[in-house]
Amino acid sequence: MNSLKDKKVGLVLSGGGVRGMAHLGVLRALEEHQVTTEVISGSSVGALVGALHANSVPVQDMLTFFKETPLFKYNFITILKPGLVDTERYFDLFRAYFPEDSFSELDKHLHVVATNLQKGTEEFFDEGELIRPLLASAALPPVFSPVEIDNCLYADGGIMNNFPIEPLIGKVEYIIGSNVSVVKEVEKKSISSSLQLANRTTALMIYAINRQKIRTCDLIFEPLELERIGVLDKKGIEKAYIIGYDHARKVLDRYEANGANF
Repeated sequence: MNSLKDKKVGLVLSGGGVRGMAHLGVLRALEEHQVTTEVISGSSVGALVGALHANSVPVQDMLTFFKETPLFKYNFITILKPGLVDTERYFDLFRAYFPEDSFSELDKHLHVVATNLQKGTEEFFDEGELIRPLLASAALPPVFSPVEIDNCLYADGGIMNNFPIEPLIGKVEYIIGSNVSVVKEVEKKSISSSLQLANRTTALMIYAINRQKIRTCDLIFEPLELERIGVLDKKGIEKAYIIGYDHARKVLDRYEANGANF
């Protein structure tokens, strides 16, 4: 692989809930290898991480943000909207990190995908207001309520596109992907209840749909150990971060050992 310093590099960040903290570990490893990206595309938690990274927020501060932002807060619970938690109540928490609330104020070009529930389509956002598309992209149903944008209801980007590589095709010279919606072989006892069956089949569907796009990447990070961490298990934040970092460091070290020049 030739040096990336002279190439325009894009980064794809998948959805995956708490497992998305592995993206932070990947970013840390890339920084240590002096790999910089110019364009980012993210879905769900990948959109949130991508936005913070595009705003030049240090990795350690991102980790603090996710640890301190409550997934479930009593006064955020709603009976007036579909969903258990009113997603738009998180607006002020995000405003602290994005005071200008604008894609144009970011330091890197960011693409965010969300699902238009009414039209049944995926839609990309990369200009105009920033926070509402971010909230929409991460609004996982049925836990979080849809977000209204231009009189349409939007929800989690991962419903339609969990690995949004499309905005980068033809616009960058090298694509790095971080996929945290991983699957690996499991024992029969791990599929012994209706919930486990539903979780497994959903994971397999997401994995299969995005497999070809993941293979399109020039460099991909997929730490299989993440499957042990629940999508909404906030106690797994630090663990997912460490798993992502250790995996990315090994991948990058292996590339360098094979003659890659970052």
